[in-house]
Amino acid sequence: MKIEFIASVAVIAADPPASRRLYLDTIGLPLEGQSDYYHSEKIEGSKHFGVWPLKDAAQACFGTSEWPEDRPVPQASVEFEVADADAVAAAGRELQTAGYSLLHPAREEPWGQTITRVISPEGLIVGVSYAPSLHE
Repeated sequence: MKIEFIASVAVIAADPPASRRLYLDTIGLPLEGQSDYYHSEKIEGSKHFGVWPLKDAAQACFGTSEWPEDRPVPQASVEFEVADADAVAAAGRELQTAGYSLLHPAREEPWGQTITRVISPEGLIVGVSYAPSLHE
């Protein structure tokens, strides 16, 4: 697969208000909020930084608000951007061929991003994605 750039880094927060206090109130990052999800596209050197609630990560990966007990609880996620949506599906197949179990196959999210995800050996959610807005 050909990775074009890092699209996103997010901490995964079991306690979003506590994380908000650190990243927004204390460090002063220019984060905006939607419910418990805080994010920014205004931090130099980063396309997207987020504080992703664990319940939302579980919903995105497994379709439930509870993280499965038989999986390590992730602390962060990183998404690597590819050239187009077809490359996301190809990357998923490549990951599977290499022996990685997909959390979900390539799919288009409501905001237009196509993504597939795995758990890394370190316990991170790793996505391979294509977000049209990052290519304009």
